Amino acid sequence: MKASFLILGTLLAAAIVVPIETFSGEKNMVQQNFPMGGELGSLDSATEWLNSQPLKAANLQGKVVVIDIWTYTCINWLRTLPYVRAWSAKYKDRGLVVVGVHSPEFEFEKNIDNVRRAAQELNVNYPIVIDSDHAIWRAFNNQFWPALYVIDANGHIRYRHFGEGEYEKSEKVIQQLLAEAGTGGRDHELVSVVTRGLEAAADWGSLKSPENYLGYERTERFASSGDAVLDKSQIYAMPARLRLNEWALSGDWTMGEQATVLNKPNGRIAIRFHARDLHLVMGPAARGNSVPFRVLIDGQPPGAAHGLDVDDQGNGKITEQRLYQLIRQPKPIVDRHFEIEFLNPGVEAYAFTFG
Repeated sequence: MKASFLILGTLLAAAIVVPIETFSGEKNMVQQNFPMGGELGSLDSATEWLNSQPLKAANLQGKVVVIDIWTYTCINWLRTLPYVRAWSAKYKDRGLVVVGVHSPEFEFEKNIDNVRRAAQELNVNYPIVIDSDHAIWRAFNNQFWPALYVIDANGHIRYRHFGEGEYEKSEKVIQQLLAEAGTGGRDHELVSVVTRGLEAAADWGSLKSPENYLGYERTERFASSGDAVLDKSQIYAMPARLRLNEWALSGDWTMGEQATVLNKPNGRIAIRFHARDLHLVMGPAARGNSVPFRVLIDGQPPGAAHGLDVDDQGNGKITEQRLYQLIRQPKPIVDRHFEIEFLNPGVEAYAFTFG
């Protein structure tokens, strides 16, 4: 997301594989807060951990460590999760420690209850460190969600990969570093992962729509009549037609820096997209509220093209601040007009993502 991997198909970032020795370029990148030599000092300043007592340098000494930087609404991270989860399960008794560093993108992702709920629902059962002030993110000079760093038993970063893919290569690095540490044995078999739902790989060959934000600060291709107005209630109208990847509002909305908020019932958001999957990061503006909605695709209920969070008639309900899968359509994948109508006010909409 954002600087995260909205990059399409073959433009996915390749893994950066370094020789199985200390990579001095990485040392320069993190030396201020992440000293090379086994001391994971930047983890010691964490304010909260989930699934674990705080892990100090002594806990990780002699271990191979995978640092997985994530945020729970990022579709790109969600699609890598089955592999990280499988590596933790397979190798945790052989000297591997997976640490999920939750570095939020949106303000609501700083809410520890939201992160705890998401971790439980997504079966993230390895240690999670809460990095809401992005101290660990900065220590790695990181710019991406997700970001994977593999650290050897001596505390040296030996491999990094940004975004999705390269799972086989990443796992082989883990196996090699465990063998170096004398804890991994000679097991060269790779994990077998079956992905479903949000975790299923994107249909990269059909994906022609990039992520887009609905907040004023970073939105693109906004097509409602009149200019977007920051932090002010505004009546927006749909254009007669949207071009591919344009989006628009209808109704009474307030566009904030991160999200657009519906002020009155029956507000609509539309986008013309080209992808198998369409997701929307959204939630109730007031905690504990729920907002019913209805989805249409090319003016009709989605039927077989409905996503996990709607039925075949396009009906759904917002109850939490998270990513909602609204469309997963069968082939052929062509340009489609998507529309969502919120029957009550009080919804915050943050970003479209696709797959």
